[in-house]
Amino acid sequence: MKTLRWEGLWRAPVSSWEELLLTDGRAESQLRAIDEAGGPSYQLDYRLQWDADWRLLEACFSVESSRGECLLHLLADGEGHWRTAAGEPLGELDGCLDIDIWPTPFTNTFPIRRLKLADGERRELAVVYLEAPRLWPTRMRQGYTRIDASHYRYENLEGTNFQALLTVDDDGLVLDYPTLFRRT
Repeated sequence: MKTLRWEGLWRAPVSSWEELLLTDGRAESQLRAIDEAGGPSYQLDYRLQWDADWRLLEACFSVESSRGECLLHLLADGEGHWRTAAGEPLGELDGCLDIDIWPTPFTNTFPIRRLKLADGERRELAVVYLEAPRLWPTRMRQGYTRIDASHYRYENLEGTNFQALLTVDDDGLVLDYPTLFRRT
């Protein structure tokens, strides 16, 4: 079991939260964040489960704010097929093996660990993107380039041309995500 603590740097005052990683392919987190649209603060709780190859199998989310509670429960087969907990297929997410949750740098670990890139190697992929507090899963294109064992270039390929040089530890967990996150 490993507990990680990150600070969110994108907004003042800096916020921080802990994420609990369990060695058997599970993660649990509870974080308090500020709505980017200037709305009320919210609390995001999430639970993820994945297999030994870092393919996501289950994702459960709960957001609480003054607007109420929002729940989402997604299931994946590890081969790029998604459905709701009620069994409804989410065909628009077909081909997505990874998930990217805003606001946490933890989910960058999934493609870093799963792809096993060599130095200088780059891959483009489609991921399920979820932004709290809304919790509406969408498809997003991203790129990852391994610079060396401690550095990966992340690219958002959805028109914003956002890039960041991520510094990671020996387990592929983010230490520094410039302007957005820093592990404490």
